[in-house]
Amino acid sequence: MTRPRPTIGRGTRGPGAALRGYLAIFGGAALVVLVVGLLTGPALPAQAAEEGGAVRDLGASLYLRNCASCHGPAGEGTANGPTLVGVGAASADFYLRTGRMPLGAPGQRPERQDPQFSDEEIAAIVEFVAGFGDGPPIPQVSAGGDVHRGWELYSANCAACHAATGAGNAIGGGFAAYGLGRADATEIAEAMLVGPGVMPRFAWDPDEQDAIIAYVEYLRTSPSPGGAPLGGLGPVAEGFVAIVIGLAAMVLAARFVGRRSHAGEPPAESPDEDGATA
Repeated sequence: MTRPRPTIGRGTRGPGAALRGYLAIFGGAALVVLVVGLLTGPALPAQAAEEGGAVRDLGASLYLRNCASCHGPAGEGTANGPTLVGVGAASADFYLRTGRMPLGAPGQRPERQDPQFSDEEIAAIVEFVAGFGDGPPIPQVSAGGDVHRGWELYSANCAACHAATGAGNAIGGGFAAYGLGRADATEIAEAMLVGPGVMPRFAWDPDEQDAIIAYVEYLRTSPSPGGAPLGGLGPVAEGFVAIVIGLAAMVLAARFVGRRSHAGEPPAESPDEDGATA
């Protein structure tokens, strides 16, 4: 006697059972994904917060050891240094990245030198100082500025102090406008924004900022078809140097020719006792 074949919809091998099996598999996979997401999802913000806290801690530690004695623990300023409240990230980054800060002793004049901190340390201090109050952020610089427009702006606003070639110049009162040969694009933009030393602040729009930077970068590689540029001091100074060198060369040539002429002449005859020459 044979066992009857199960009809559709009955038993464990019908379409309904297969559908329930698929739903169970998908539901289990979704549950696994949900559990994994709950376990790992909160870890990413926590990790970012932990890293951010480490940067702030590093910046605070470096600031207290190297800056607070002059600028105050909260950037409020002291008799030895100005306040840093509201100077923003641009000012802190410029002074640290160009080695102008920290000073070796209060009262020293900031001068460009190699930075005393690593890039990571500078970024940490900048973030800490920027937290003292709202101030200008580090400016963004785009390549491809208009060189001709940069020449116009530089000639009208910068050349009087930094010279026509960007080589720098003394500006009186014991101050000097430093040469621009070592400044990168971000440092130039920061300097125009914060006005270090006796330099005024310039509120350029982004296109004007990028144009000036493009022209300064052009000055570093510009040709000098007329010969030695002599620092680009101008035709008056260069003409004076040419005259001095030319006169000196003429005097030396005349002395040389005179000596050769005298060397070729016969010695003069000396008179005898009677007045006659020998």
